[in-house]
Amino acid sequence: MIFDFLFPNRCLDCNQLIDKRDIVCELCLDKVNFSNHNYFDTNSLIEKASLQIPVENAYSLLIYEKESLAQKIIHQLKYNHREKIGKILANWVTQRVDLSKKKPDLLVTVPLHYKKLKQRGYNQLHLFSNQLSAYYQIPVHHTLLKRIKHSRAQAKKNQSERLKTKNAYQLTENINGKHILLIDDVYTTGNTISNIAWEILSNSENVKISILVMAMDI
Repeated sequence: MIFDFLFPNRCLDCNQLIDKRDIVCELCLDKVNFSNHNYFDTNSLIEKASLQIPVENAYSLLIYEKESLAQKIIHQLKYNHREKIGKILANWVTQRVDLSKKKPDLLVTVPLHYKKLKQRGYNQLHLFSNQLSAYYQIPVHHTLLKRIKHSRAQAKKNQSERLKTKNAYQLTENINGKHILLIDDVYTTGNTISNIAWEILSNSENVKISILVMAMDI
């Protein structure tokens, strides 16, 4: 109560006081650039991802552009200790995506290297994916993949640096015969998702890959 009084929750865009469970006010919510993708149909994300990996389905909640409200939201989640934003983004997903048909078998999050996890204090995907797991009744696996190479945050890299994450991930157990829904925050070059997908596909049999991201950089 005292914390809420001293540090009231404000809209990320207009700075108006809002409920502590929200991140933007109702007026500014209209400024959020939702993708309007359909998870089961062709969309710009699946078209881009299919150039690198075999993809069953794909969905991006937001369109990520510089100086946009979507960028503010993601940056607050990742770099300003606003971990609970993940729950709000997950709720936005569940309002827009029905996974009842062709339901994935397992939700898998992109891991952080232990150094980055220690520095940040949390993986920004965990609350997000846990909320999705509870809603859709699909198990989530946070340790199926291990990050074995440490690098700077994607947002701080140039394009050539983003393409140098090959062999950065390692599969920790067998997942033959599963339909995996890979979960990440922002899809940029697709290099992270591609490397993870090929690590899974190269070390497993009869596996299908789908993608769900918080935002897609156009």
